[in-house]
Amino acid sequence: MNNNAAFMQLVPFIAVAIIFYFLLIRPQQKQLKETKQMLEALKAGDKVVTRGGMIGVITAVKGEEVEVRIAEGVKALFTRSAIGAVLNQAK
Repeated sequence: MNNNAAFMQLVPFIAVAIIFYFLLIRPQQKQLKETKQMLEALKAGDKVVTRGGMIGVITAVKGEEVEVRIAEGVKALFTRSAIGAVLNQAK
């Protein structure tokens, strides 16, 4: 009976751990995977927004660096990780 009582005391902790996994850890892992795929798929012509809020169009991708045209005649160089989202992709 002592073994059963000890197990019953662990059940709430196990339940909380399972809930924690499905509500916090799993969605975060999914989001990281989607972000990684988005960064790997960057190409010239994509309209992007940087993590700093700057909007522009990618003109060139050079390894881990991305050249973004932010205004007519103005280009800036960012790392891939500085890109926050792709607004629309070129067709």
